[in-house]
Amino acid sequence: MPLTMNKDVFITCAVTGSGGTQDRSPHVPRSPQQIAESAIDAAKAGAAIVHCHVRDPETGKPSRDPKLYREVTERIRDAEVDVVLNLTAGMGGDIVFGGVESPLPPAKGTDMVGASERMEHVADCLPEICTLDCGTMNFAEADYVMTNTPGMLRAMGQMMTDLGVCPEIEAFDTGHLWFAKELVKEGVLKSPALVQLCMGVPWGAPNDLNTFMAMVNNVPSDWNWSAFSLGRDQMPYVAASVLAGGNVRVGLEDNLWLGKGQLATNAQLVERAVTIVENMGARVIGPDEVRKKLGLTKRAPRVK
Repeated sequence: MPLTMNKDVFITCAVTGSGGTQDRSPHVPRSPQQIAESAIDAAKAGAAIVHCHVRDPETGKPSRDPKLYREVTERIRDAEVDVVLNLTAGMGGDIVFGGVESPLPPAKGTDMVGASERMEHVADCLPEICTLDCGTMNFAEADYVMTNTPGMLRAMGQMMTDLGVCPEIEAFDTGHLWFAKELVKEGVLKSPALVQLCMGVPWGAPNDLNTFMAMVNNVPSDWNWSAFSLGRDQMPYVAASVLAGGNVRVGLEDNLWLGKGQLATNAQLVERAVTIVENMGARVIGPDEVRKKLGLTKRAPRVK
């Protein structure tokens, strides 16, 4: 199948993530103020969308505290620069089993809550986009499973649709795309949907180009999609995604480095992505064009 290069590309910056990277780089933001400032800098550098998690301001560990999300949201929306806000809804589905001989009860680190609690900050902040991790997956850790059952995904997806928040389907393997298409078929999600292809995350889809194109070919032709890979493969996937017809994601959630021995900021990663996209002959589009393309509505957070 011939490739159809994307000529109008939007860039998402994944600002901080929920991985244990807070002590590996001084540029990984922790507090709501730091996260918002890093997101704003990324927007100034050319990111049309900022994808945000929150962390405990003191320890840097991942958090689900709705107050932290509210502060991040308000700081970004009060900024002079415009950007599309994308909040994670992936937290609260973590199981750490007790070991191969005694898996139950679950071990320390387990964080399993109901659909409404996982969506509390989304309902409060009303971002344009929030993520929907469209399947259960083993991660690199020995006994940790990211858990998203079909029932949980139907419930959370319907909540997103009812709130008027666009779900960004996080697909870590082809089966996740299969289920996403089922959610659209059932009317839980609207079409055309928005997809993020997550490549090279252990133990999901490996980031070789054959697997990548298999993922791309499983996205319906009228859907909008973006892709990323990790670490040193982040920038090559900027080019690969544009060449294959998609949009791109960069940021400190997925990669800490600008080059060998050189720790990056989010703004620097976005600037590098802009250079790659433009040198390929494509155009980087801004938040207003993204809202029109994806049918998004910018709103104020819900008044309490």
